[in-house]
Amino acid sequence: MRPARSIASRVFAVLLVAALVVGALVAVFLVIDAQRATHAEAERVTSTAAATLAVSPLVVAALAAGDDVAATRTLEPYALDVISDAGLDFVTIMTPDGTRVTHPDVEQIGATYLGTIPETSRTFTEVFTGTLGPSVRTIVPVLAADGEPVGWVSAGVTTESISDTLVRRLPLSLGITAGLVALGALGAWAARRFTRRIAGDLPPGQVRDAVSSYESLRTLGDALRAQTHEHGNRMHTAVALLELGRTDEAIGILTETSRQSQSLVDQVTARQAGDPTVGALLLGKASQARERGIDWRLHIAPETPRSPLSPVDSVAVLGNLIDNAMDAASTATERWVEVTLDSTRDGGVLLTVSDSGPGIEPELRTRIFTHGFSTKPAGSSGRGVGLALVQSVVLDAGGSVELDSDPTTFRVVLPPARGRRHP
Repeated sequence: MRPARSIASRVFAVLLVAALVVGALVAVFLVIDAQRATHAEAERVTSTAAATLAVSPLVVAALAAGDDVAATRTLEPYALDVISDAGLDFVTIMTPDGTRVTHPDVEQIGATYLGTIPETSRTFTEVFTGTLGPSVRTIVPVLAADGEPVGWVSAGVTTESISDTLVRRLPLSLGITAGLVALGALGAWAARRFTRRIAGDLPPGQVRDAVSSYESLRTLGDALRAQTHEHGNRMHTAVALLELGRTDEAIGILTETSRQSQSLVDQVTARQAGDPTVGALLLGKASQARERGIDWRLHIAPETPRSPLSPVDSVAVLGNLIDNAMDAASTATERWVEVTLDSTRDGGVLLTVSDSGPGIEPELRTRIFTHGFSTKPAGSSGRGVGLALVQSVVLDAGGSVELDSDPTTFRVVLPPARGRRHP
């Protein structure tokens, strides 16, 4: 079987693909922007050149004289010089009816201008296909001293020239794109190194299992420490009473301790398919609840089937739900936490954890399973990954997690066990 890719490699691949996608989008944007800028520059150049020629005394005098042949002799060399100096593809000077007086192709002189001639004396810019091909062209009226129109001037740049200008600008756009992709690849490489420092070469599933194991050890350790602490306190109290000769009270404390512990043990051991680790967790959490002044309510149906989760995942799920419930209940006037284990109709496991806490705000209900989200500040040692891990483990096993209100209840449904996962 082909080994699974490590989470560090997956992070690198995802970030590299993201960098390539962003680079491609930036490249498309830069090309489109360069095309727009080049077209706008062509409009500006043609408009400026045509407007300048239209007010030239030489052009006004030649057209006002009314002699087209003389106007051509005077204005054709002048127009060709302007074409060369301004980087234009053509300058056409014409009579009011559109008859060409000048043109780069002398054979076109005397023919009718190909393009739009405005009905009124105004400047007009368009893209039109003429004798030189598609071009951006601006036409400007030539007015005599009395304001009467005596002709027109049209200056243009072919789209082929615009494309050549765009091609010259492409290396800059491609260079910017390459730089962004290189920075993205560098960031992906750095993220891969950082992730590898934390997770090594473990694939995502094993990383999740490692986190689950850590959470299991944390919550089970807290529970067992609470149980040990409670037992030690009662033993010290009983010894002190014996030393004071108050034997009956000492026996009463020890008897009550034994009775409470036995009641919990009976519930845990009555379930034939139960996990000893989960049983130890529940016994420890009972002691933790008593330490915090929380009424501990545990109901385990003897017919509850075996969980499809491994002991590590079972402790991580149950422990995190109980920890959150006790944190919530500790802020309430009436403090209680209720844990129920039962079977579902199809032979799966139903786990519910309820508490008397203030509940979860409606706007937060969709965010509580998000990694890193918490409604309370983290302690000095952190709070783990909590509900995000719970949801990940349960969904991976084919189960579901639901949240009910009044009281706050987390309801976990697990499918029938068909084989255990091992961390």
